[in-house]
Amino acid sequence: MVQVLLAWLFVAYFVFANGFQTLLLSCAWVEMVRHRRAIWAARGQRLLTSSATPRVSVLAPAYNEAATVAASVRSLLTLSYPNLEVVVINDGSSDATLALLQEEFDLQAVHPAFGGKISTQPVLGLYRSRRHRSLVVVDKVNGGKADSLNAGLNVASGSLICAIDADTLIEPDAFLRLVRPFIADEDTVAAGATIHVVNGSVVSNGRVVQHRAARKILPGIQTMEYLRSFLFGRLGWNRLGGNLIISGAFGMFRRDAVLGTGGYRHDTVGEDMELVVRLRRRGLETSGPAKVVFVPDPIAWTEVPESARTLGRQRDRWQRGLADVMWRHRGMIGNPRYGRLGLVAAPYFLVVELFGPVLQVVGVAGLVLSMFLGALNWQFAALFLLLSYGWGVVLTGSALVMHQWSSEEPFETRDLPRLLAFCLAENLGYRQLNVLWQIKGMWRYLRGRKDWGTMVRVGFEAGKPSG
Repeated sequence: MVQVLLAWLFVAYFVFANGFQTLLLSCAWVEMVRHRRAIWAARGQRLLTSSATPRVSVLAPAYNEAATVAASVRSLLTLSYPNLEVVVINDGSSDATLALLQEEFDLQAVHPAFGGKISTQPVLGLYRSRRHRSLVVVDKVNGGKADSLNAGLNVASGSLICAIDADTLIEPDAFLRLVRPFIADEDTVAAGATIHVVNGSVVSNGRVVQHRAARKILPGIQTMEYLRSFLFGRLGWNRLGGNLIISGAFGMFRRDAVLGTGGYRHDTVGEDMELVVRLRRRGLETSGPAKVVFVPDPIAWTEVPESARTLGRQRDRWQRGLADVMWRHRGMIGNPRYGRLGLVAAPYFLVVELFGPVLQVVGVAGLVLSMFLGALNWQFAALFLLLSYGWGVVLTGSALVMHQWSSEEPFETRDLPRLLAFCLAENLGYRQLNVLWQIKGMWRYLRGRKDWGTMVRVGFEAGKPSG
């Protein structure tokens, strides 16, 4: 019967997806132990404290980010990196973003004498801060995030570029840690870092001064989700073929490699992932640098959505971006020419990340229908659903354990019961909503929708926790 086949399809998908995630978790623990030993062995070295370090240009696109842009830029300007340039790109904001930057940092107009290697929307003005000579602000006609990053690429002077969101707060020593893979291995073309949820923490002068768990349920569940995604998801991929994703909130790239591939694409909402996949694909095809690594100890903080509507728009967009990248680079999937990237990473993202939501809905429908028709044992179905729920809790809880063990700033003990409650609650409605948002995103992708949607920011208020 069809419903029985669908039910068993769901069971097979569950075994594959959760089995692979368990493998990722195991690999992540191995990587974390190896990384901590390497960092311990390197303590005392002064290699990255001299002006001879590679110049890093931070690209921070800002569109209507008046609530957070000043705190974010102040945070960037005080980072513990000796050779840093900060490039803020005001992408035609309709709020007070540019005015706040002018007032806060005493901007002075300079002649826009730079080579436009990548075509972008017109640049209206180029400014340099009188107070911080390493701060450059580009004012341009609105063109979207990818266009803003390309404008920043044209202006940047660093050999490495770091793309971040304008509302991102970065730990002072994050660049010192993130730049190491590029110095250690010339084959490294990009590196990603850990993103923590700032909601609930106390922020002062552009710094997280107290790491606390969010109190509201949506940002609280996302806190656990981010821990799982970064600490064992992306860390585990270091051993299984390398990452396909570097978060747009905080990622570092070789500037010449990005320019060589034409910069960020305009015609996708998944420009971050698309660039990473294109860099890796080009490197493998030309025997150039193609290694993408995740480094767990550089930390950046981002504000996550606190309303279901805003969160739904975000997950819709992420799924459309994933679908677009998979389609653009479909020639890699299952292709031995691309090694583990083509044979392991790309098929996993296709089956589990892209089509997983559809398989889950169809499989659950078949499971329920089979139970009502008596074609499937109720006890088996109940045991399977309990196992599915329990294993999801175990995987997420393991990420929390890894964080508490490895982090220099773990959650306070009083926050742990709340985090465990969020861990239990994630599988009781939140994941189901996420599946629906992802399916909506796939449907909208098929209809050609490429809009970003409005993201509402609460902002960082000094000395007070949010969320």
